[in-house]
Amino acid sequence: MLAATVDEALTVFRGVRQIAARLQRLSDVGLGYLPLGRPATTISGGEAQRLKLAKELGRRATGRTLYLLDEPTTGLHAADTARLLDVLQRLVDAGHSIVTIEHHVDAMRASDWIIDLGPMGGAGEGRWWPRGHLSRSRGRRQRRTGRFPDGWVSARVRAPCLSPMSEPHV
Repeated sequence: MLAATVDEALTVFRGVRQIAARLQRLSDVGLGYLPLGRPATTISGGEAQRLKLAKELGRRATGRTLYLLDEPTTGLHAADTARLLDVLQRLVDAGHSIVTIEHHVDAMRASDWIIDLGPMGGAGEGRWWPRGHLSRSRGRRQRRTGRFPDGWVSARVRAPCLSPMSEPHV
């Protein structure tokens, strides 16, 4: 059984509610491919973050948690990225806040706010740009996020944008 992936084990344990719920959370965050017996020392940083996120999803929700994630989509297949973004949106819908360091265009498209730190450090970098959704950056070629082809950037937002309590001070 330890050679089985999370998704394979999910089909085996579908009728065992407590086990199936835990396996489903792992699958929901894009870890369905992970063998159950994989040694913890071989898990990547992104996988470790998603394991922690799956554990958090099993806790009683307070609606007041700030999640900080560092490139959680790294190494994920497009379908798993979409599943992870759905989970993150569910957390936002439940009143939580999520801050990610991310380069994946789908993750940026799903964001309510983007902080573009620019391609380099130093003077002129590290500003909030743009304020609002990724669609506002189209055509601004001086910034990396403005260089995405129009077909990659959609104005579609799955949830209403959250307004910050005050303007950022950078």
